[in-house]
Amino acid sequence: MLPALLIVCVVAHKAALCCGCYDTLRQNNQKPPGRVLFISSLKSVVSTIDRVTDVTGRLLAWLALAMGLTTAVIVVMRYGFNTNSIFAQELVTYMHGSLFMLGAAYALKVGAHVRVDIFYREFSARGKAWVDTLGGIVFLIPFCLFVTMVSWQFVSESWAIGEISSEPGGIPAVYLLKGLIPAMALNLLLQGIAETLRSTLTLVED
Repeated sequence: MLPALLIVCVVAHKAALCCGCYDTLRQNNQKPPGRVLFISSLKSVVSTIDRVTDVTGRLLAWLALAMGLTTAVIVVMRYGFNTNSIFAQELVTYMHGSLFMLGAAYALKVGAHVRVDIFYREFSARGKAWVDTLGGIVFLIPFCLFVTMVSWQFVSESWAIGEISSEPGGIPAVYLLKGLIPAMALNLLLQGIAETLRSTLTLVED
C-alpha cells in the first residue's frame, strides 16, 4: 500500500507541475495547501522514525560496551582463574546478535551499510533520490516484509515452547535470541520507510 501511495503522490505532483496547476498560487505567493500538508505529514513521519532509531542506536552503543566488558571478564576467568561460565559466553552471543540485528536500522539511517556507488556517487541529488526511492520500494521494503513472514512461524514456535539453551547453565531464553530476526526486519522496515519518504521529499520539494 505504501509503495503504491508514494508512486501515486509523486506522479500526481509531477502531473500538476506539467499542467501548470500551481502557477496561479505561485503568482499570488501561495503554496498549494494539499501539497503543504502532504510534505508536512511526510516530514513528521520521517522525524518520528528517526528519533526512535537514534534512541535505539544510543542504547546499542552502551550494549557494545557491556559486551566488551563481559568478554574481558570471560578472558580473565578463563586464563586467570582457570574457570568458565557458559552463561557469560552465551550472554556475549546474545549481545553480539542484538548489536547486529537491532543495529541494522541505525546503520541504514547513518549510511553505514555497504553501497556499490560506482555510478550512484556521480548522480545528481534528484538522481540519487530516484534511486533511493525505487530501491526502497522495490527491494528494501519487500525484503523486510519477506523476512518477517518467513521467520514468523519459526520464531513463534520457539516462543510457544519457551525454548531454552541446550547447554547446562546456559541462558534459558533462546526464544529471545530468535526473536531478533523479526525484530530486525521490522526495525529495518520502519527505517526503510523513513529513508524512502526522505527521498520522496527530495523529489516533490523541487
